[in-house]
Amino acid sequence: MSSPTLTIAVGYAAPRLGVPAPASFRRWAEAALRGAKRRKATELSIRIVDTDEGRTLNREYRGKDYATNVLSFPVELPPGVTLPLIGDLAICAPVVAREAAEQGKAARDHWAHMTVHGVLHLLGYDHIEDAEAEAMEALETRILAGLGIADPYEG
Repeated sequence: MSSPTLTIAVGYAAPRLGVPAPASFRRWAEAALRGAKRRKATELSIRIVDTDEGRTLNREYRGKDYATNVLSFPVELPPGVTLPLIGDLAICAPVVAREAAEQGKAARDHWAHMTVHGVLHLLGYDHIEDAEAEAMEALETRILAGLGIADPYEG
């Protein structure tokens, strides 16, 4: 079962070696939308970035001078404007690859996790407060289990 209508644009601003194809990102985003019970048309973009761009984005938008795995940019539409756009994700390929290796996870599973995590952020989920973090992590774990991926928070 797919989401009602998902329009997704995937752009590659980093080498594609080891980076999943757009169809995989679509599958993972659809799983996140289903898991979050979003039942309306949705648009989002995913940009795969290198370490330099990831660091620049993290510094400019979060004030942190290092590349991180995924950054979420929820859309802020003006009052009265209704579009299915939920926002943009920037996923840093070298960081995802490094983390997967360090954590002993299959790279593809970590890519799926970062995509699901980012889409949930675009839908308003967060993990700043402990209770929010527990709820978001439990939802991520359920969504990933539905994709045949082990609990990313175990171990």
